[in-house]
Amino acid sequence: MNRICPDRSGARAAESVTFTRRQIVAWSAIALGRFALTCGGAPTMASAKSGSDEQQPVAHVSQRDLDALSTAGVLYIATVRKDGNQSTAAPVWFTVTPNQLVLIQTQPTTWKAKRIRRGSPVIVWIGHKRGPAFIGKAEISRDASYQHQVIEDYPKKYLMARFGFHKPTQEMFDKGAILSIVIVPIHDLPDGGFKSAPGKPAPSLQGAQ
Repeated sequence: MNRICPDRSGARAAESVTFTRRQIVAWSAIALGRFALTCGGAPTMASAKSGSDEQQPVAHVSQRDLDALSTAGVLYIATVRKDGNQSTAAPVWFTVTPNQLVLIQTQPTTWKAKRIRRGSPVIVWIGHKRGPAFIGKAEISRDASYQHQVIEDYPKKYLMARFGFHKPTQEMFDKGAILSIVIVPIHDLPDGGFKSAPGKPAPSLQGAQ
């Protein structure tokens, strides 16, 4: 995708700027997330109830994070590479269960899915890259109640999903085209802006380092 921009040097009238597909997807998630509350009309905290009788994991969510989750349009999520270092944080849509678990969906071929499948924790920034941050456990889940909540909540929360863009469906889950990921918040990361640092050691699940 090319965009014509003014040439600051004055040597040319215009220059062609090329954006990668990954950049376009990331920027789209951010832009669309900003419409979540103004256009989506649905609160972040989901009202759906889990239909599973299995014992649900316990989330340790501070009031700071609950307040941020209730107004945020996107999350930035980084996983942990095999060498123990952080990946690049990427923006994603999300919803929250009544027992304060965070739900997202992704394609099975993403690095996020691959790392979570092998047991990677996740580092989550709420709302923006310098927003409140926490570290949590994540797992790919086939729980029908989680899939149903993602399917129901995304169109309510995100205008573009309501129009059919990036809208998750049960057929997509059934075919394995997308996966639901459940994030269990474990503990907050320091106030004052815990920064994303790709290639640097990830914080510990046992406590901030």
